[in-house]
Amino acid sequence: MSSSLAMAIMSAAEFLLVAVVAFLFWKRKLRHRFPAMGTYLGLRLASAPVLLFLLSRYQATPSRTWYSFYFFTYWTVYIVSAVVLFFVCIEVFRSALSGFSGLTKFGIIIFRWVVLASVIVTFSALSFSHRGILLIPDIAFGLMHSVSVLELCLLAFLCLCMSALRLSVRDIAFGLALGFGVMAADDFIAASVISHNISLTAPLQFVYEALILLALGVWTVYCALPEPVRKPVVMPANSTVYRWNEIASALGHTGTQVAVQQPANSFFLSDVEKVVDKVLNRNLKGRESES
Repeated sequence: MSSSLAMAIMSAAEFLLVAVVAFLFWKRKLRHRFPAMGTYLGLRLASAPVLLFLLSRYQATPSRTWYSFYFFTYWTVYIVSAVVLFFVCIEVFRSALSGFSGLTKFGIIIFRWVVLASVIVTFSALSFSHRGILLIPDIAFGLMHSVSVLELCLLAFLCLCMSALRLSVRDIAFGLALGFGVMAADDFIAASVISHNISLTAPLQFVYEALILLALGVWTVYCALPEPVRKPVVMPANSTVYRWNEIASALGHTGTQVAVQQPANSFFLSDVEKVVDKVLNRNLKGRESES
């Protein structure tokens, strides 16, 4: 089997797995819970045939026109996917912390600031060594690099805090994070190692495609298996997570201001009463002596 045929088979398997995941995702109505994830699957499902058609036309009749069509379509889809993945990470984070409303609100604010900082660092770290349209791949790889780091951090957070968050391994949020973790490592390698002019049949491309198939396989399993019902989180009042959740819930809420009056000291009141009695008795004695 030639390398070109093997890559074609792997690409076809990727498209079929994306279609299966999208079908199961829509069938279980998970798009209402993860709308950005539904957008991401729809984007991959719709762009694959278009990119395959443009690539085949360019390979059949090499011309600058077909190359331009494929170039701009591919990198546009790549950049849009990177942006959508930022929102997918927020959805997974929100779903994992759904039992803690205070930590969810506070965490989403921090998450958005981290995303903004990642985008700023991405654009500030560009070398601008390429000019013209060649700057587009640099921007795309930079954004995907930031998303990959964010996805790996999200997966690490869920793995470390799974017990504290009462999150099951079978939860769809963890399944999505696990698949994105595999895909993040894949994209991280692609953005850091693979050059722009690498052949589609190079060994690294087979590794890249195999990891994508692995991530899609993970999503297929999680979407096919029934998800355990998440029970209300019950924990003791002295729990650290509970205290942090209460603190996070209180942040940003001024509430009603109440004037608290401290109770007077009983010993102080008794002393005052004694002094008043002495003054009254002295005044009475003085009036009696004058009379």
